[in-house]
Amino acid sequence: MYLPRVVDRELDRLMADLPAVAIEGPKGVGKTASAMRRAVSTIRLDRTEELELLRADDARMLRRAGPVLIDEWQRYPPVWDSVRRAVDDGAAPGSYLLTGSAIPAEAPAHSGAGRIVSLRMRPLSLAERNLEPPVVSFADLLSGDRRAPTGESRLVLANYVEELLASGFPGIRSLASTVRTDQLDAYVDRLVTREFSEQGAVVRRPATLRAWLAAYAAATATTASYTSILDAAATGIASKPAKTTTNAYRDVLHQLWLVDPVPGWLPTRRPLARLTQAPKHHLADPALAATILGVDADGLMSDATLLGHLMESLITLSIRVYAQAAGARVHHLRTAGGEHEVDLIVERRDRRVLAIEVKLAPPDDHDVRHLHWLRDQLGDDVVDAVVITTGRYAYRRPDGIAVVPAGLLGP
Repeated sequence: MYLPRVVDRELDRLMADLPAVAIEGPKGVGKTASAMRRAVSTIRLDRTEELELLRADDARMLRRAGPVLIDEWQRYPPVWDSVRRAVDDGAAPGSYLLTGSAIPAEAPAHSGAGRIVSLRMRPLSLAERNLEPPVVSFADLLSGDRRAPTGESRLVLANYVEELLASGFPGIRSLASTVRTDQLDAYVDRLVTREFSEQGAVVRRPATLRAWLAAYAAATATTASYTSILDAAATGIASKPAKTTTNAYRDVLHQLWLVDPVPGWLPTRRPLARLTQAPKHHLADPALAATILGVDADGLMSDATLLGHLMESLITLSIRVYAQAAGARVHHLRTAGGEHEVDLIVERRDRRVLAIEVKLAPPDDHDVRHLHWLRDQLGDDVVDAVVITTGRYAYRRPDGIAVVPAGLLGP
């Protein structure tokens, strides 16, 4: 059964006016399913016969009834330039859809800027999983509408842990829990044994790559330096991997859309001193981090620090889906010495921001101190401040800070 996606509305809006749209994201995220609901003709480049037909005569293939879906376009990068030329020749709006689960190692001759618009698809947000009605609107919070959010969530912490482990990949989360674990393990195995080589990267020591992946997963939702991640990866293996090797690992993961770091924020309207630009580390889906670390529900419930980091990653995934739909960008804030930090800064086009903290439990005064600091620094440039939690009730505190259960928040 198809689960409607927030990005579907963006896709329809773009296709109404633009001749070519590329949907990008990791394997299994649902790109093809969304695109096929709109395509009249499909060219699947993961099928050898269709790939060879396109190689032989791409002009004939691209003249099929539209919209034409070119699935896994990165397997034949010249098709990007063929679509770009078709756009230059006057292709009608909604003519072409391209889906790609990797940035090709051999890039097309032209970027496609101004001709092909890229749209990022991430794993399912909490609202897209149909857990309960999302009665609190992210767009309203971002607009600065300060009405008190209301609603009661049926979800408890154990439900969020289950969602974290179930993953946001539609085809995986629909499986029985016992099979789901095997499928996530297989996803990671394929990454190590096949995906890297398909990107042209040589993995001479798979154990070293796995150790680095585990160190990166353990650094989820932190700004740990890449040097410290490298040092952690060296624990328990015969020799420390070279920095050039682990940099190459990171580059390939970016190409596969499997790392999704949150950049540090630098305000432009009212500068703040001593902010770090180090990114917060996140894999595309926190279920992958849990799988790489080999942790289950009992392990998470007994490790509050790791649970907090992976829960922040799950909520960050959801916020990025909603923010993209609202035309906003997501950052984090941290001062150089760590005196102040805000988990998520959602910046509107006018550079005003929604500040968000993620907490496992309903917040006390200590939990919101950084939100108060930011409001004191930036005044009205902070349109609202919110704590997203695994608690039951949505409300607004006497100090004006909104508290919203993660399961009640939707786009």
